Amino acid sequence: MKRNNHIPHLYKPLLPLAWLYNAGVWTRNRLFDRGLLPVEEFPIPIISVGNINVGGTGKTPMIEHLIELLSPHARVAVLSRGYRRKSKGFVLAHAQSTAQELGDEPYQIHCKYKDVTVAVDANRRRGIKRLLQCNTPPEVILLDDAHQHRYVRPTLSIVLCDYNRPPYADLMLPAGRLREPLSGLKRTDMVVLTKCRQQLTADDYGFEAQKLHIAPQQLYAAHIEYGAPYRLFSQEQADIATITHNREVIILTGIANPQPLVDYIAQYATKTTLLDYPDHHDFTSSDIKELEERIGQTSNATIITTEKDAARLDAKSLPSTIEACCYVLPLKTVVQPAPYAPTFDQEILKILSIAADNQ
Repeated sequence: MKRNNHIPHLYKPLLPLAWLYNAGVWTRNRLFDRGLLPVEEFPIPIISVGNINVGGTGKTPMIEHLIELLSPHARVAVLSRGYRRKSKGFVLAHAQSTAQELGDEPYQIHCKYKDVTVAVDANRRRGIKRLLQCNTPPEVILLDDAHQHRYVRPTLSIVLCDYNRPPYADLMLPAGRLREPLSGLKRTDMVVLTKCRQQLTADDYGFEAQKLHIAPQQLYAAHIEYGAPYRLFSQEQADIATITHNREVIILTGIANPQPLVDYIAQYATKTTLLDYPDHHDFTSSDIKELEERIGQTSNATIITTEKDAARLDAKSLPSTIEACCYVLPLKTVVQPAPYAPTFDQEILKILSIAADNQ
């Protein structure tokens, strides 16, 4: 299968620092492995979704997939550290919560899934205990970005790897993007290769499993599917071909890797401009002004952004010129059938002892 091969730039001169970082990670993991650092278990199923590298691997779409899978069977809660939020400690999402209080991704989940409890806390043990003290406690907790948070022993560990940025071709921080070496995959139950462009063959699975040093039965592949765009504030849906036809499309993003989004929109739009900001970027008044100026340079513009970016735009006072042409493009992750194992959903339901005949 042909790869996109969007491997991040590797800073090989920083390898000596990477070796030091790797030594620190190795020491920390050995302390947990030998019981010298405490690991806590909990009486309800805990699912950890994480990665072994920095950058976008699709954790939030996977969390949303699990919410939709599990919500018909159990009360689901999501616990995240709330990256780059302005608040501290444990925060339980409520009707007046903002992206600044929760972080953009937890806020996105809170807005989309009203019946799901969402909380943030960098201390996951404390966060789980607080959730279990709620008047209606959850029956399943999804831990977002928690593979390195070893103080909690999950019932099920899922690690995501971007198929186009394979960890076996990367280096440890700061020379590359790896948080820990491939040996970190030994702690996981399932590895999902995300952002695949097409169905993997049995040979692809075998090759990837060998390179990742895992059993083929642990490996799954997933791809992105985009939904119908909708207006930023009204949620009114539109047809992507209609809103891009004969228009200049401004793609506004603050995500780790916007290339799949750009490639998708390019199928419909003849002219696109990418306004690309760092991941989790908090849009400023000057950013909004620049966007308004770009719209003013054309009489026929459409702005398309992601749900993650929309969570940060939601609290901004946007000019009417932007509101009138700004659309949000939702996406979901679709896990492909694997040649060596039951379907991804069946495996999760089985591990969590949720009867498949209740579906």
